[in-house]
Amino acid sequence: MERDSQLELYRLVADQLKEAHTRVRALQVPEGVRMALSRQLLAITASAKHDLSGAARRLDRLMNDLDEGRFPEDPGTHGTP
Repeated sequence: MERDSQLELYRLVADQLKEAHTRVRALQVPEGVRMALSRQLLAITASAKHDLSGAARRLDRLMNDLDEGRFPEDPGTHGTP
């Protein structure tokens, strides 16, 4: 039974990651912001191999940030007036 719930969580996280990648690609943001978001998604994907529930929580937070329009700063704008 626990194995079934673990497989279901894998499916859920995989579907959410796919959706998140699609949303990040479609964002109208500077390329540096898109790259930062893509790196976050890659880190979440890698962490899912070792800590699936933690990765699911991180992905939920990222999706909430996207929903609310909270994006990382563009690294290319540091130090500019």
